[in-house]
Amino acid sequence: MSDALPRPLSRERIIFAVKWAASLVQILGYTATGFGWTPLNLYLFLLGVFGWFAVGALWNDKALMLVHLVALGAMIAGMVSG
Repeated sequence: MSDALPRPLSRERIIFAVKWAASLVQILGYTATGFGWTPLNLYLFLLGVFGWFAVGALWNDKALMLVHLVALGAMIAGMVSG
């Protein structure tokens, strides 16, 4: 009976999934930029940056968090002012 129950995801598997999903979304953002698909590219970048910030938080990596927090702030400021 216990084999039928799904196992909870481990912390490492969650981080792995978020890391690769955020990377894929950022690559899509670069692709959208290359084709001039605005504002879709900005929304993709926002998702990717937020995802990498979450990875930094899960890893307790302050440098990774800082870089992505600054990028997130700059992108939001640019979107609001533009």
